[in-house]
Amino acid sequence: MIRLTLKGIIWILLALIAIIAVFLIYITASDYKPAAEIKLTADRNPEARLEQGQPFSVTTFNIGYAGLDQGQDFFMDGGSMSRSSSRKQTETNLQAITHFLENAGSSFYLLQEVDVDSSRSNHIHEVKQISDMLPSYSYTFAYNYKAPWVPVPIAKPMGAVQSGLLTLSSFHSTSQTRFDLPGKESWPVQLFELDRAFVESRLPVDQGKELILVNLHLSAFDKGGKIRKQQLEFLEQYIQREMENDNYLIIGGDWNHALPGTDPAIFETQQAWPEWLQPFPDSFGPSDFKWAVDPDTPSVRTLDTAYHEGVNFLAVIDGFLVSPNVEVVRVTGHDLGFSNSDHNPVTGQFILK
Repeated sequence: MIRLTLKGIIWILLALIAIIAVFLIYITASDYKPAAEIKLTADRNPEARLEQGQPFSVTTFNIGYAGLDQGQDFFMDGGSMSRSSSRKQTETNLQAITHFLENAGSSFYLLQEVDVDSSRSNHIHEVKQISDMLPSYSYTFAYNYKAPWVPVPIAKPMGAVQSGLLTLSSFHSTSQTRFDLPGKESWPVQLFELDRAFVESRLPVDQGKELILVNLHLSAFDKGGKIRKQQLEFLEQYIQREMENDNYLIIGGDWNHALPGTDPAIFETQQAWPEWLQPFPDSFGPSDFKWAVDPDTPSVRTLDTAYHEGVNFLAVIDGFLVSPNVEVVRVTGHDLGFSNSDHNPVTGQFILK
């Protein structure tokens, strides 16, 4: 009887091992492996052209797949949840986010964590819904997260994920490119991680120059910061190449670092500085580049618990880095109380000198 029991246990273990092996083989075979550079398209490309001396605005907003509203936490940040609480809540969040974008009236929108077909956002096509509500803008989308199934957390896995970066523009662009960022986790962890990237939009300006507009979302959770270091080195090299052509450069998005000129200590909290949040390195980039941030309005909250004012740790990790030939008129962080995303949007107004 004991032998049969042991034999049964062995068979169960072998079956589980076989299932895991087949799953890993499938995930490995279907793993998204983007090229170093991918040419994209700008649907509904408008005719309006940027001009030197004329003010325009750019808003960056990590929308948290319309699932990280103020009642949510997230397992990667110490919480337990991996999906939006319900389809109805996802729709409510997305409607509020889109309403903000409509009313903000920015010339450009740089959005991160926009889902196309994901379990965590109830398979709502967020790119289509946002672009349909802003019909006068062109839109360019690039994947940075594409996994058939993310099996964690075990109790309620994240599931299928298709998500990425969405750039919307009211001005004409000549090209759009997805640049793959270096730094990967080891196998099999990378199979379930984001494939970090940034989206470059090139817009013609009078006198033969171009505005290079970059939409990025850098890594946050890599241990030791090795991946983040590689990404910043790649970005630094990219900046140096572009500045040789004397173009205008605006880089915006979710940097996942405490940005220069900001201090999280000014925001009331009952939590300690989270391990994932690192100060932005002082040595980065050309010394004459400028940070365009709003130091007085938090742009992100911690996700180990639902949002409670005065409890969650707050910081500014969303903003812009601009070349010296771009004048920063003003930067405004929009305090939306993290009602529909774990981030607050940030708008910069600029003039091309």
